[in-house]
Amino acid sequence: MHRTAIIFTLISIMILSFRSDKPAYKLYDSEGKIVKYEKMLNRLSSADVVFFGELHDNPIAHWLEYEVTAGLYEIIRDRLVLGAEMFETDNQLLIDEYLRSEYEADKFEAEVKLWKNYRTDYRPLVEFARKNNLPFIATNVPRRYASMVSRGGFEELDSLTAEAKRYLAPLPVSYDPELKCYKDMLSMQGMPGMGARPNQNLPKAQAVKDATMAHFIAENLPPGKVFIHYNGAYHSDNYLGIVHYLKLYRPEVKVATITTVLQEDITDLEEENRGLADFIVAVPVTMTRTY
Repeated sequence: MHRTAIIFTLISIMILSFRSDKPAYKLYDSEGKIVKYEKMLNRLSSADVVFFGELHDNPIAHWLEYEVTAGLYEIIRDRLVLGAEMFETDNQLLIDEYLRSEYEADKFEAEVKLWKNYRTDYRPLVEFARKNNLPFIATNVPRRYASMVSRGGFEELDSLTAEAKRYLAPLPVSYDPELKCYKDMLSMQGMPGMGARPNQNLPKAQAVKDATMAHFIAENLPPGKVFIHYNGAYHSDNYLGIVHYLKLYRPEVKVATITTVLQEDITDLEEENRGLADFIVAVPVTMTRTY
């Protein structure tokens, strides 16, 4: 009896200790089951393209982007290719020159178009590529062209020169307004406080970004390579956005996706977050932001 009481007490302490733990994130598979990090990494290493869908201001997502990249490098070494939404295609020459150490970081950062959180969140990835002689591909459409579509639709791009069109997905861009990611953009615009009339061209501008990112991933994916792409979660959630276009351009590629979600309680994956990606990083909603 005394032995049973001791065992019960120890179990109770372990349960209480577990409950009082404060994990910074939990990793789930698409069905909402807890998955081990190493299992995820092994699965990612067998894909052709890995999409890491981040929340742009989330420190856990940025830390894991670096860790996943470093982990993949340990497995596949120089077969790894890096690329990101955060760099526009007309900056590729600058990136290539910097990766070849033709000039120092201060010169590079003064010339290239950078997000405000570059130094804390994306510079470590660029430096990882530089240190290990890996390609880093700028995939996103120059923002001036996305703005043209947002104002006047796809037709606005017809006036561009042949040189300018080199920085875009091939025109005309295939567009399906019924895809959930684009329909939802219009629905969100129609919410109170978002304006009376939704801009029908806004999801088209998103599609130009998605198509361009997919195009430059497809163009920089030699046989045997693994391309890890960093982008906002909305661009790859539900296997849509960039993934949709990549499958149009390169239907044979094997894709693996990661997304990041915020939850009040990360003990279990909420139903609405299941199926968003192959792997879901659940982070407490109280997590600090990087900006």
